[in-house]
Amino acid sequence: MLIDSFGRFITYLRISLTDRCNYRCVYCQPEVEAPRKPYAEILRYEEIERIARVAVGLGITKIRLTGGEPLVRKNITFLVERLAAIDGLRELNMTTNGSLLTPELARQLKQAGLTRINISLDTLDRGRFAGLTRGGCLDDVLAGIQAAREAGLAPIKINMVLMETTTAAEVEQLADFCREHDLTLQTINHFSLNDRKDPRGALAADRPPKCAACNRLRITADGYLKPCLFSGNEIKVDLDDIAASLRAAVQAKPENGQQCRNRTMCQIGG
Repeated sequence: MLIDSFGRFITYLRISLTDRCNYRCVYCQPEVEAPRKPYAEILRYEEIERIARVAVGLGITKIRLTGGEPLVRKNITFLVERLAAIDGLRELNMTTNGSLLTPELARQLKQAGLTRINISLDTLDRGRFAGLTRGGCLDDVLAGIQAAREAGLAPIKINMVLMETTTAAEVEQLADFCREHDLTLQTINHFSLNDRKDPRGALAADRPPKCAACNRLRITADGYLKPCLFSGNEIKVDLDDIAASLRAAVQAKPENGQQCRNRTMCQIGG
């Protein structure tokens, strides 16, 4: 079992597959595009599988694949199939913007063993969507949602980030859309990595969770363990002693996160 210094059981591992994305959402990427890691520094699928197997052996029961945008990685179904085969892993999930999720790819992911999927969608207004994503096409995401539904990747969560400019009418419109299409709406308060404060927005949100309930570790695309989203502390995964790296990251988890200024959200995976 992985238990941190404050008695929290760590059972959830978020793995960023890439720091690249086909969108440039305003809450995820800076106005001036952040430098991308060279491909030579990005974890290979075989390395991710090795880390995941050790993590599950230590008590991790849930893995979520994130990005950037995870679907920009080639042959992603190969990785999903390998991870889904790990004995003891109960959930293998993914968060995606949905724009690259074709019917064929959705079926392949389902067949490979993906348990469920979260799709990011902040508004149903096409103009506003294009602005928030800096050029994204709403219809592509709606098609991706339909592809996920047809493939049986259920339950499907829709991640809606609540910005200062988000209106109650927008939330209700998206809630109606989710009810109509048998989706689950999950609202997320927009927050800054630079200052960990509990958001006090005008609209109630489901996320982020309180620090006291945190049960997760994160692995960046370039192979660093982040004990806390709101901390600059990182531990490079030692591929010769993965278990020691995971245990060190768990013991390095702070009771409460404060700030992370060494990476942007797209470099972490959320």
